[in-house]
Amino acid sequence: MNDPGTRNLRHKVAIGYNSERNRAHNRRVVLEVIRLHGHLGRTEIARRAQLTAQAVANIVEELLDEGLLVELGRLRSGRGQPPIQFAVNPDGPLTVGIEIAADHMVTVLVDLAGGVRAQSISPLKDTGPEVVPDIVANEVKRLHATLGASPSRLLGIGVVMPGPFEIEGMSSVGPATLSGWTGVDPAGLIAEATGEPVVVENDATAAAVGERLYGAARQVRNFCYLYFGVGLGLGTIQDGRPLRGAFGNAGEIGHVGLVPRQGRTVYGPAGALERFVSVYALRERLALAGIYAAGVEDIQKLHDQRDPTLAEWVVLAADYLAPTVALLENVFDPEAVVFGGGLPDCVFDAVIAALDPLPISVATRQQRTTPRVLRGQTGQLTAALGAAALPLLDTVSPHLSVAAGASI
Repeated sequence: MNDPGTRNLRHKVAIGYNSERNRAHNRRVVLEVIRLHGHLGRTEIARRAQLTAQAVANIVEELLDEGLLVELGRLRSGRGQPPIQFAVNPDGPLTVGIEIAADHMVTVLVDLAGGVRAQSISPLKDTGPEVVPDIVANEVKRLHATLGASPSRLLGIGVVMPGPFEIEGMSSVGPATLSGWTGVDPAGLIAEATGEPVVVENDATAAAVGERLYGAARQVRNFCYLYFGVGLGLGTIQDGRPLRGAFGNAGEIGHVGLVPRQGRTVYGPAGALERFVSVYALRERLALAGIYAAGVEDIQKLHDQRDPTLAEWVVLAADYLAPTVALLENVFDPEAVVFGGGLPDCVFDAVIAALDPLPISVATRQQRTTPRVLRGQTGQLTAALGAAALPLLDTVSPHLSVAAGASI
């Protein structure tokens, strides 16, 4: 199922001998520099990566042999022999990103250049460990078959699930946390079902990675990402690296009680943030008004129709989110706070507009060049794109590596 070249690459990614740590880091730096700039010659790679010309020449040769880079030819640029250009190989190995949510599953196949080669969003009636691994395996096989590609071109699978991990029933909004997974190794089960290496991450953290790699935060090294899944999660990127916490549960902002700008304060679990600000909370509010909204398209239609219940929720959400933004700014000092996930862009835009005026925080600076709050750009695919990046973090992006001791 796996060709020798792919096995060799996985071996290099997985083992990480201490004696090769500098060399492995330099490979990641070279790949990241090329990925960010599209195509570069060896001299420019060496300058941007701050490596010697000989080191870059050796690394580029290795990456070409492994199919991670392609040679584009020479670029005309003034006098002399033009430099040969190298780019990340879009036809090289693929990675798979899976988001397992409380009521649906998102699957993407992504190439090394970040291009989405195949995608699907499908409903989930059962999210238990008895059925999910086989569902994942079947969907990966189905999407991969549509490309006419050999299975050997998969580097691995990244899977994201809503947290908190190993804390059954903590969710404030009912079904946001997947039941039945306490004490179960999801990576092991899905790896057994698919025959591929699997990495598992918190959905909000992976969504922040997706936004950093492909969305609004590509040029932002420090930001907080409020992820509107079924519940509400927080992904934090500090100096380009995800903040995970001791058990992978950093960022469970939805379970925090905050005082809204307007209205009555509610204490205890019933006052948790995601009881008011989440996709689940919005659907619940719409249902009380006799409106059924199954997905993003339904919410989009309600916005286009200027539905009053949706408009009321936007105001309520802003009342809770404005102090949340200020809190995050005071705690993490980010360059920006990004909103994204399972709502239409127009609703995010309406919520962000309703935040004004934001409370004063450490982010209140006249010389700001970036708005305090940004809307994400990767839509419903955000978490799955971040998941697809997980198998590559130690290979492509040194700034996003979550491995212990990884360089930034």
